[in-house]
Amino acid sequence: MVLGVLLAAIAVLAGTAIRVWQVARIDDWSRADAIVVLGAAQYSGTPSSVFQARLDQALTLYENGVAERIVTVGGKQEGDLFTEAASGKNYLIAQGVPESAITAVEEGSDTLLSVEAVSREMAGQGLHSAVLVSDPWHSLRTRTMARDAGLDAWTAPTRTGPAVYTRESQLHGIARETGALIWYQLTHDSADFPYTAAQ
Repeated sequence: MVLGVLLAAIAVLAGTAIRVWQVARIDDWSRADAIVVLGAAQYSGTPSSVFQARLDQALTLYENGVAERIVTVGGKQEGDLFTEAASGKNYLIAQGVPESAITAVEEGSDTLLSVEAVSREMAGQGLHSAVLVSDPWHSLRTRTMARDAGLDAWTAPTRTGPAVYTRESQLHGIARETGALIWYQLTHDSADFPYTAAQ
């Protein structure tokens, strides 16, 4: 009995980790109503290296005509002067994206809350499909949450930044997202972990 439960748990963990890895490799540039950039740490309005990598990927998608709108999302931590969404919007404007093409959804302290806020905002604007930009290992959980929230969503993650630099960071990302996705599927709650200041 105990052995059977243990083997089942190992199978679930392994199967989920493989799916996280598989979806991380998907890079779908199909046309969408909007490019959605998941927030990450920002420091006094300057995106962290993790966040900048995501924003640069969104910029590339925008410049290649994947969507005419970009949605940045993310609230702020206690003591912050800027939200993640506003920091991302300002960064993209500085790179030449028209302000009118960017919607900043300044809500969300974790992936689930951010995705739900984006879904509400897009529905209010009559937008239904989204290409999601985050780190590769974050793709499956983000896509799952977005579809659960009513969006027609797929992924085109960044291939640069701290999340993909080293084998260690890749393994850490897969392990973290495997646990977080299983938790979400069991509870429909979020299990996000904060980025370190170095990122």
